[in-house]
Amino acid sequence: MAHLNPLNAADIEDADLQRMLKRYLDIRKFIPNSVLTMARRPSIAKAFAQLNQAILYEGTVPEETKMLVALISSQASGCRYCQSHMANLSSIYKASDEKIAHLWEFESNALFSPAERAALRVGMKAGQLPNECNADDFTALKEHWDEGQIVEIVASLGLFGYLNRWNDTMATQLEEYPAGVAERTLGGWGWEPGKHV
Repeated sequence: MAHLNPLNAADIEDADLQRMLKRYLDIRKFIPNSVLTMARRPSIAKAFAQLNQAILYEGTVPEETKMLVALISSQASGCRYCQSHMANLSSIYKASDEKIAHLWEFESNALFSPAERAALRVGMKAGQLPNECNADDFTALKEHWDEGQIVEIVASLGLFGYLNRWNDTMATQLEEYPAGVAERTLGGWGWEPGKHV
C-alpha cells in the first residue's frame, strides 16, 4: 500500500504539468502514479520530466537499449514498480516479449548483441549495492559505444537509481497497465508486484 496516494490528474492546475501528463498518457497509455505523487511539488515533477526526456528520448543510443538498461538496473535493485514500467517501455520501444523475459540471460542468449551485452552488464552491476562496475566493464563499453553514448547509458541507469529509490520508498501503487505487461513478460520468471499493490 502506497505511503502517499497519488494526486488526481484532473486536480492538477499547472499547465506545464498537464502537458507532461498528456505525453505520458499518449506514450504509455497511463499516467504514472510516481509522477502524480511528485506533482505535490510541481517543480520536482517538471524537473524530473525534463531529465527523463533528455536521458531516455534524446541522443544516439537506441531507445530499446536504454529501456533494457533501465529494466535490468531496476531488476538488480529490486524495484518491482520500475521493473513493470520498464518492461512496458521496453515493449513500446520494440523489445520483444522474449527478449524482455530473457534479460537476465543477456550474457549467453543470442537475442542480445555484443553492444547490448556491454551496456546491460553495466546496468546490472550498477543497480546492485555496492556498485559492481569496474574498469573492464568500461573497456567493453568503449568497444561498441562512443563517449557520448556511454554517458547516455550511465544516465539511463542513474535515472532509475533515483526512481528505484523513490518508488520503493514510497511503495508507489502500481498501475494496471504496466502490471499486465510485467506479468506477460516477466511473470514466468517470478515477477510479482510486491509492496506496490
